Amino acid sequence: MGFGKYNPDQIEEKWQKTWTDKGTFHVETDESRPKYYVLEMFPYPSGKIHMGHVRNYSIGDVVARYKRMQGFNVMHPMGWDAFGLPAENAAIKNKTHPAEWTYANIDDMRSQLSRLGFSYDWRREIATCNPKYYKWEQEFILKFLEKGLLYRKKSPVNWCETCHTVLANEQVEDGLCWRCDTPVEQKELEQWFMRITDYADELLESLEDLKGSWPDRVLAMQKNWIGKSVGAELKFEIEGSEETISVFTTRPDTLYGATFMSVAAEHPMVEKLIEGYADADKVRDFVYKITNMDRFLRSSDDLEKEGIFTGAYCINPLNGRRMPIYVANFVLMGYGTGAVMAVPAHDQRDFEFARKYDLPMQIVISPENETLDVEKMTEAYSAPGNLVNSEKFNGMPNEEAKAAIVDYLAESGKGKKAINYRLRDWNISRQRFWGAPIPVVYCDKCGVVPVPSEDLPVVLPENAVMNEDGRSPLPQMEEFYKTTCPKCGGEARRETDTMDTFVESSWYFLRYTCARKEDGAFDRKGLDYWMPVDQYIGGIEHAILHLLYARFFTKILRDEGYTGLSEPFANLLTQGMVLKDGSKMSKSKGNVVDPSAMIKKYGADATRLFILFASPPEKDLEWSDQGIEGSFRFLNRIWRLVEDLEGKLAPVGACAAPEGIKLSSDAKDLRRKEHDTIRRVSSDMQNKFQFNTAIAAVMELVNELYSLKDKLVSTDDGKFALSSAVSSALVALSPMAPHICEELWNKIGYNGCVSEVSWPEYDEEALKTDELLIILQVNGKMRGKMSVPASADKEEIKKQAVDHENVVKHTEGKTIRKVIVVPGKLVNIVAN
Repeated sequence: MGFGKYNPDQIEEKWQKTWTDKGTFHVETDESRPKYYVLEMFPYPSGKIHMGHVRNYSIGDVVARYKRMQGFNVMHPMGWDAFGLPAENAAIKNKTHPAEWTYANIDDMRSQLSRLGFSYDWRREIATCNPKYYKWEQEFILKFLEKGLLYRKKSPVNWCETCHTVLANEQVEDGLCWRCDTPVEQKELEQWFMRITDYADELLESLEDLKGSWPDRVLAMQKNWIGKSVGAELKFEIEGSEETISVFTTRPDTLYGATFMSVAAEHPMVEKLIEGYADADKVRDFVYKITNMDRFLRSSDDLEKEGIFTGAYCINPLNGRRMPIYVANFVLMGYGTGAVMAVPAHDQRDFEFARKYDLPMQIVISPENETLDVEKMTEAYSAPGNLVNSEKFNGMPNEEAKAAIVDYLAESGKGKKAINYRLRDWNISRQRFWGAPIPVVYCDKCGVVPVPSEDLPVVLPENAVMNEDGRSPLPQMEEFYKTTCPKCGGEARRETDTMDTFVESSWYFLRYTCARKEDGAFDRKGLDYWMPVDQYIGGIEHAILHLLYARFFTKILRDEGYTGLSEPFANLLTQGMVLKDGSKMSKSKGNVVDPSAMIKKYGADATRLFILFASPPEKDLEWSDQGIEGSFRFLNRIWRLVEDLEGKLAPVGACAAPEGIKLSSDAKDLRRKEHDTIRRVSSDMQNKFQFNTAIAAVMELVNELYSLKDKLVSTDDGKFALSSAVSSALVALSPMAPHICEELWNKIGYNGCVSEVSWPEYDEEALKTDELLIILQVNGKMRGKMSVPASADKEEIKKQAVDHENVVKHTEGKTIRKVIVVPGKLVNIVAN
C-alpha cells in the first residue's frame, strides 16, 4: 500500500496540533518526581526568528525532550524580553505605539517557534512589557530603595546621543553604544543606581561553585569584570596645604620608586591643585579635552600617554621625596581613587610617560644577581626581585615587602590595607519611554517618595505619542508625571526615567515557576521545587551583562526573603554562532538564511536536524545548503525504510528483550548495533550534549538496518530484531526530529506519542559478541585477519595466529622469536 511521499508540512502540523490538544508538554509542581528545568535565554520580539534562534531553541528542546523521556518532570518555558529601544524606534518610524508593535511581533514569533515543534509549556508564557509582570519588579525596587540597595546620585554617565539615553558601563563596547555603535559621551546627570558592589565579594566567591558547570571563559570574564585587587590605600600630603590625596595601589613594594603622581582629569582636587598656578588655564583646557574623550580609549594600552603639570607637588610618605602632580589622560576616576603614584622604573605606562616628559626614575626592585641601570632601560622592569634603594627594606623579596611596607605605613597613619574593585554600581536609569517606570515621585516638601505598593503598577500610558527624535514623551505628558505626594498629599512629579531592560531579564526565570500568579511575585513552593535552572542555554555575548545581573538579582531577592536561592543557573551552555560564508549572518552582508523558507522547503525536522548535526553546540556552525539537503535525504531514507517494512514491524518496544526467541547470527548483529547505538546516544546526550555524534550514531544504525533488512524480514526472529531496532532508532532520533518519529511510531502500530515513552536502556549482554575479529601482523606489518571465539584465551589465539596461512607464508624460513597478543584486537608475530 505504501505511505506516500514524505510530506513534512502535513506531518508536522498534525503532530503539533496533537501535542497542543493533549497538553503533552504541560507541567505542574510535583514533589513526588525529580524535576528538570531547562531554559534558553528568551528572545527580543523583533518579529522574525533567525537561525541563531533556531539553533539556541533546538538545543534546549532536545535537552527537554531527552530529560522528559528519562522520567524527569521537565519545565521548558518561553517568553519575551519585550522592552527596549528597537520597539520604540520602530514605533517612531511607523507612527504607532511600541506596545502595538511589540505584541504584533510576539504573535508572529510565537507562531514561528510553534512551527518548529518546540516542547514549550506555553501556559507559562510571559512578556516583560506586561504590567502584570513589571508590577512585581516595581515592588522589588521599592524594597531595594527601603533597604538602601537603590540610591540616586549625580554622576558622570555614558550618554548615547542617538539613543537619547544613558548606558551602563557594560553597555559600552570599545567606546561605542552596544546597540547603535554611536560614540559614547560623558554627561553629568542625576541617576538611579543599584548597589551591585555590595555583592562584589559574593559574586566573585560563588564563581568557584560554578566551576565545571559553567564555561571557564564565562567565569574568567565575570572575574575580570568584578576585578578585585588587594593592595593599600596611601595618603600623600600636598606641599603647602593641609590637604592630602589618597592613592590605591597593588604595588606598595615599589613606593620608594614613586617619583611623580598622575591624577584623572575629573579628579575633584584638580582645581585646588592649580589654584594660583600661572598655567592654570592650560590645565583647564587639557582637562576639558580629556573629559570629553572616550574613556575606553583612555584605558587602552595603545593610547599615547599625555599629561600636563598642575604646578603642585605631593610628598612621598616613605622617603619624603617631592613629587610633581600631573593630570594624565590614562587615569580614570572610578578606578581606585582617580590618583596614581607613578613608579616609572617598574610600570610601563609610567615609564612611557616619564620618558616623554623627562621625569626621574628610581629603581627599587632588582632581579637576583643583576644590577639595573635606569639609563639603559628600554622598558619598565615588572618581574619579581629584591628591594633596593628602599632603606630598611633593602634585600627583602618584593612580595614579602608588600605587607611589610603597608604595616609600616599603617603604624604612622599614612596608609592601610585596602581592596579595590573594577565593578561599579549598576546605573538602571534610562531616558526612554519603552521600559518599566521607576516607582517614585518627587515632592518639593518631602523629597523622593516611593509609590505605595497598593498603587502598583505604575503603568506606561497607552496614549503616548512617540517623539521623532527619540526623546521620551513622558516628561511632556502631564497626565503621567503630574501626581500627588503619597506622604503629604501635595503636588508631586513622577519619575520619568524608566528602568534598564536588563532589570526585567534579571529575574524572569523565577517568574516562569508561577507565571499566572496574581497575588504575589512568586509561589514559594513552586519556586523552591523548580529552581535553580538545571540547564541554561544562550550566547557568550551575555557573559557579563545578563548573567552577572541575574546572579546579583537572585542574591538580593534571597536576602529580601523571596527565595532561598543563591545562584540561578546550575549549568550553563553557551552555543556558538551560525555563520554563512565564514561570517555572522546579517542583512548588510547579504548572507541571511530565513528559517521560514527552510521550513517551507525541507520541514522543521530537517532544519532542526541539520543545525544540530553540523557542529557541536559550543562551536560556531557554518551554514550549508548541501548540509540541510543531506538531512532531508536522511529523513526520507528513514521514511522509506519503515515504508519498505510495512506490515512486517510490530510495536515490541525499543531495546526489546528477545524472551523465548532464538536469534540468528544476523539478528544478533543488528541487536548489538541497536544497543550500541542507544549506549552511544545516551552518553552523547547525557554528558556534553554532543548531538552531532548522537545523530551520526543513529545514521549508522539506519545503514545497518538497510544492509540487513532483506536477510531478516522473512523470519520471526528477524522481524523481531528489525522491529526493536527501528523502534530504538525512532526513539533515539525523536528529540532531534520529533514529528517524523511520531508519525512513523504511529505507523508501526504504537498507541500514544513517542514523546511520552521512556528512554530505552541498553543491555550490556547484547553488546557482547560471539566472535572477535583479530588483526594479524608479522613484524608490525598487517598480514591478515582471523575470527576467534570471544571466550578464547591467549594461548588459543597464539596457536591459531601462528597456524594462519598468511602468517605461515610470511614466516617461512624464519624463527618466531615472540608472539604478542593484544586481547580483542591484534596479534603481532616477531620473526627473523
